[in-house]
Amino acid sequence: MTKSFHRIFIIGAGAMGAAYGSILYDMDPTCVSFIVRGERAKRLKERGLIVNGRPYPIHVVTPDRNVEPPDLIMVAVKSHQLPQALEDMKSLVGNSTVFLSVMNGIESEEQLGAVFGMDKVLYAVAVGIDAMRDEHKVTFSNRGKLYFGEADNSVLTERVKTLQSLFSKAGIISETPRSMIRVLWWKFMINVGINQASAVLHAPYGVFQSFPEASSLMESAMGEVMMLAKASKIDLTEKDINEWHGFLSSLAPTGKTSMLQDVEAGRKTEVEIFAGKVISLGKAYNKPTPVNETLYRILRVTEQRYLQSK
Repeated sequence: MTKSFHRIFIIGAGAMGAAYGSILYDMDPTCVSFIVRGERAKRLKERGLIVNGRPYPIHVVTPDRNVEPPDLIMVAVKSHQLPQALEDMKSLVGNSTVFLSVMNGIESEEQLGAVFGMDKVLYAVAVGIDAMRDEHKVTFSNRGKLYFGEADNSVLTERVKTLQSLFSKAGIISETPRSMIRVLWWKFMINVGINQASAVLHAPYGVFQSFPEASSLMESAMGEVMMLAKASKIDLTEKDINEWHGFLSSLAPTGKTSMLQDVEAGRKTEVEIFAGKVISLGKAYNKPTPVNETLYRILRVTEQRYLQSK
């Protein structure tokens, strides 16, 4: 089992990956590399990343290179990019490599485990980090909090303790809850609410901090997840929505969710793993999900209009 995490690869050089990459680079420039393929690898090598106005010449590893396996791979791609990422990582993984997914949704860990083994996977949820990307420039003002650990953390494993030490050294605020599955669902509920509501309203965080109607739309979508969580025997309550409001109030009013950034840039969104997943769970449990069905239709039409205009 991995005793330390000296070699860290990040796959996904978008807003989230770049933010964590810059933080780790500040701790130790030699510890972190991006896994990137093709033309994007060439562009990243040539231009580098600019994070909060500062250049970060983070090392780039391509999937076809024969390199020493990393101790840790942080997975920060979009859901529709994961199949390719799984292929890209296969040649780089060693016997002791551990995966930490900061992806949205509630299924990425199982998808990683299906390919590499669940014994290699830790669960993670990033909340409150307000990273935004524009081309190769990324900005963030709030590092948020990273919840991570095994599925059950009644007793902390050595790899969790070691990763706690790494994050503490890097200045990444983290917490290891007793049940990561519950926290995974909590973040899923948040994303279904704030990501989708912000995308259909074209609204930054400040709108949800100021307008009750926007907050009500967000909470209506979250309420359907809470209903499905109970059907799945996951304990989510109104207290969890209130806890999210605490994070929301700390975010920059001009900050934008990842889905709103995708909509504004004309990129594919993650509506399938948000509203789409809620709808499929609703059918499985015979529960109504009208809010998410409406959000799904709006966002799918938005995506299709962008595709037709290209």
